[in-house]
Amino acid sequence: MLFDWSMDFPVVVMNTTLLNPGYQALKESAAWMDLSNRGKIRVLGEDRKRLLHAMTTNQIQKLEPGSGCYAFFLNAQGRILGDANVFVLDDAVLLDTEPETHQKLKDHLDRYIIADDVTLEDATSTLATLALEGPAAQDFLIQHAAPVPQKAYETTKWGDRIVARAGVTGEPGFLIFIPMAEKEDLLAQFSLSGLGEATLEDARTVRIENAHPRYGEEITERYLVQETGQMNAVDFAKGCYLGQEIVERVRSRAQIHRILRQVEIDSKEVPEPGAKLQAPTGDAGEIASAILSPSLEKVIALSYIRVQFADPGTRLTLGSATAVIKR
Repeated sequence: MLFDWSMDFPVVVMNTTLLNPGYQALKESAAWMDLSNRGKIRVLGEDRKRLLHAMTTNQIQKLEPGSGCYAFFLNAQGRILGDANVFVLDDAVLLDTEPETHQKLKDHLDRYIIADDVTLEDATSTLATLALEGPAAQDFLIQHAAPVPQKAYETTKWGDRIVARAGVTGEPGFLIFIPMAEKEDLLAQFSLSGLGEATLEDARTVRIENAHPRYGEEITERYLVQETGQMNAVDFAKGCYLGQEIVERVRSRAQIHRILRQVEIDSKEVPEPGAKLQAPTGDAGEIASAILSPSLEKVIALSYIRVQFADPGTRLTLGSATAVIKR
């Protein structure tokens, strides 16, 4: 495939010149990131959707090729083993996972394949993942004759590449899955077009500003589904799956004591994970992650807050600093 990668790409210039270029591009235009270390598991066989439906929190069985969803994998106690973007393709289901969890999830699925016609293929080393994120990401794809999936978690084919409407920062974006041997050529084309690179630290800063949690940092086996607030990962009408009893019990009894919230802290000192937020009556929450926002020039944190203090606008403290629940 040959495309004209030399055409001008619009870049929005921010008022400040002090921001990191990758961060600025993610917030104001678009940037690419090399996420090839993310896990990729191809699930093959006639029973692939049936197995995944029984092993995840979301609706898989009814998904048609070209569609997808976000889902958790749970253990029998309802604790979150990992998460995945689930993309249903013509001949397989592609699971896009965090680097830390792809082997754990592959082993977890493999234990439950008994009489099923299902094969698991680790494609992490053969399939690269490039992210294109930012407000102008879609315009960039359109300008360069790439197909653009329209709905969240939809996929389209771009030659032997797969373009998915999904991302890691909470900004509008796409994941491009491409044979590893073709990655450098596509990155060279990105560079010729004027599209800049964002680092993983840029991505982390933006996703925390966007209250977009990541498994392995804000979401771990320590937490229940409802505590994460990521209810787009759950279909309460889908029927039985591993861990469902706990999820349903929590839903029916409204029994959670903490929930993940974004907190704005009037300070430039970034607290460590585990730092305690205080209300006048005592501990109100615990910080899971925090960054110094380049644009706000104050700390933004994702924190597990006791439900009685979790309403937006609630004022807490972290040491001598004021902390406000944002969302």
